[in-house]
Amino acid sequence: MPPEPLGRRARRNAQTRRALADAAERLFLEKGYDQVSVKEIADAVDISVPTMFRHVPDGKEAMMFDNGDERLESLLTAVTQRPAGQSLLAALREFLLGRGLFLIDPSPEIRRRTDLIMRTPALREYSRRLWIRCEAPLAAAIAAELGRPPEDITARAIARYVLEIPQFVAGEPDLRAALDAIFALLEYGMHGMSRLRPP
Repeated sequence: MPPEPLGRRARRNAQTRRALADAAERLFLEKGYDQVSVKEIADAVDISVPTMFRHVPDGKEAMMFDNGDERLESLLTAVTQRPAGQSLLAALREFLLGRGLFLIDPSPEIRRRTDLIMRTPALREYSRRLWIRCEAPLAAAIAAELGRPPEDITARAIARYVLEIPQFVAGEPDLRAALDAIFALLEYGMHGMSRLRPP
């Protein structure tokens, strides 16, 4: 028997991964994260637990999330393909404003999902880990925009500060005001930094 075409296998894996994410989210919303076992999620998709872990090796807390590729790609695009005249930090602020936590009028589905993540410590921490995985590539993109080497500490600091924002402001009563305050501080810092010569 000839090997299965990679494209078909990849599509099937993506369908299974999507089914696991949907089942996990539904069960977490119905019962609460801590009351749902990995076996329940696997059973809901009619696969074995070992098969489930082949699709989601990071475990139960990773079930509702993709692998972070879209997040990173969108983040880097926001920096490298921003409109002419838009500052680096303005582009990053605009990017965050388009994500679930900061949306002005999210759909009921996005609101439920975001609320579930924010009130569940394991999901919230995994979400943070996905953001922090973007740090090195984002720092390199920022450094390139600033004309500095990829390992530049200033670029790394900006990347880390920006990526920590969703977790840092999650408990604030006015998320957008908190976001604006942080970016105003970062803009102030970058304005001062622009007057300094790179080391």
